[in-house]
Amino acid sequence: MRLVFAGTPEAAVPALDALLASDLHEVVAVVTRPDATAGRGRRLLASPVAERAAEAGIEVLKPVKPRDEDFLARLREIAPDCCPVVAYGALLPKVALDVPARGWVNLHFSLLPAWRGAAPVQHAVMAGDDVTGATTFLIEQGLDSGPVYGVITEEIRATDTSGDLLARLSHSGARLLTATMDGIESGELVARPQPAEGVTLAPKITVEDAAVDWTAPALRVDRLIRGCTPAPGAWTLTGGERLKLGPVTLTPDRTDLAPGELSVAKNAVHVGTGSHAVELGEVQPQGKKRMRAADWSRGVRIASGDLLG
Repeated sequence: MRLVFAGTPEAAVPALDALLASDLHEVVAVVTRPDATAGRGRRLLASPVAERAAEAGIEVLKPVKPRDEDFLARLREIAPDCCPVVAYGALLPKVALDVPARGWVNLHFSLLPAWRGAAPVQHAVMAGDDVTGATTFLIEQGLDSGPVYGVITEEIRATDTSGDLLARLSHSGARLLTATMDGIESGELVARPQPAEGVTLAPKITVEDAAVDWTAPALRVDRLIRGCTPAPGAWTLTGGERLKLGPVTLTPDRTDLAPGELSVAKNAVHVGTGSHAVELGEVQPQGKKRMRAADWSRGVRIASGDLLG
């Protein structure tokens, strides 16, 4: 099939690479989000998908909105058979969905109908799910509600951050998406409706959502921090400033600390929660680099009994 691939972040690149390597299909163009400012210099940077497509010598389309007439006209000229999608980042209007004869097929990083929305991996980690996965489905007007072509599963490990889990899913999902394209082309694969039961939503995680509530049980604190790593980054307050938090270690033997209360030793910093304490891992004060919590505590003269939050 002639394919137009739609995607934006680094997690979409393995799927693009897998389709570029396919002997059965030709990726003739990619659709990605417009260049965005990033870094301290606020320079305009192309998306990871745009950079990979440029390396491969493929046409790159960057519509501000996928209903833009210039974009739709060019899409019709290309006349793709199918448009595989991985984390494109914009809603596709019906006028765009109608262009490819075999539709737009999304690789979504959850076991649909669970975790429909923008942040399925983060929500799966934060909810304490044991298993997640990836699903390919035919895009329709509803939110991640279209009929399903295929599924793979992935165990969520006890120390997984959302970044760890997404990295694994991006590679196993790339194989699923390629197999889905193969099955659609051969006619052997038929999309099946999603079950009506088990629908959960995974809206974007905001910076405000990533604030740690130290009165919550330790397990919930641990899951929140891992789910928000690397983005948007879990945080707490100390001295009126935000302190970003990397993954913590559960220490169920420490039940002597009140929620948010610190215990500072030479090589470890513990903080109390609503159940038992956790040991801080890496932290990042405002305007500074990440560092071990013990090094941070020495630098800012944090003492046992001080409070976070």
